[in-house]
Amino acid sequence: MLNLTDEELVEKAVGSDPEAFGEIVRRWERKIFALCFGMLGREDDARDACQETFIAAYRNLSRFRGEAKVSSWLHRIAVNQCLTTKRRQKTRSEDFLNDDDGSEERAFVAAPHHSPAIRAEVSERTAVVRQAVKALPADLREVIVMKEFEEMTFQEISDTLEIPLSTVKSRLYTALKQLRMKLERTPVEIL
Repeated sequence: MLNLTDEELVEKAVGSDPEAFGEIVRRWERKIFALCFGMLGREDDARDACQETFIAAYRNLSRFRGEAKVSSWLHRIAVNQCLTTKRRQKTRSEDFLNDDDGSEERAFVAAPHHSPAIRAEVSERTAVVRQAVKALPADLREVIVMKEFEEMTFQEISDTLEIPLSTVKSRLYTALKQLRMKLERTPVEIL
């Protein structure tokens, strides 16, 4: 099954081959989790959204028409799942900008193997960047997470979000501009 394309695996999974869907999950679980983590900012919420994404995908396998790549389809489900999670949490009045358990740092910086002073500096910079990304409006945040942290192409983001390519580029430009302005106002040196 390792040599099958994602689309072939979906066909096999629709044909009642549970191993095929398991392979899809193995291939995409880390990327989908990273996307959810980037959008939600909390590991537990991201894990739940990732799990819900694959449950929804499994339930809707027969509806996959092959008009987009499986990866785009999964990313779209994940984005919708994250937006649903945020809507639910917003109604419960949870504030993600002030939630700081330190777990978000993993999404932006690999653990440094330097002195404690350098680690503290990196940690401080990471917190500033994380806060700046979280402060972006949801539509800008999802584009920047997909492009800069998930390394998706503009076309993949366009397909996933079902928005024009020009809108993706415009949102990324706006997000980067807003991030730059936010980071320039912080007392911590970012670079």
